[in-house]
Amino acid sequence: MEDEVNRAAQARKGSPFLNTAQAAFYVGLSHRTLEKMRLTGDGPRFRKHGRYVRYHIDDLDAWSQGERRDSTSGKGGLS
Repeated sequence: MEDEVNRAAQARKGSPFLNTAQAAFYVGLSHRTLEKMRLTGDGPRFRKHGRYVRYHIDDLDAWSQGERRDSTSGKGGLS
């Protein structure tokens, strides 16, 4: 886990693009959850760099901001 923290921190310093594991750690999800969300279109925007999936930190922040809620009862009530 510490290795993932360090890799995410290094990635943010050197490049705004994170791989799936780094992006999942950044937003507090498992990489499997993020992969499933990518397949269903429910997750943050991503980019394909060749065969590699990359998430831009700004897209992760924007997605996270859009997921804000005032209550746990549904999707309504954005802050």
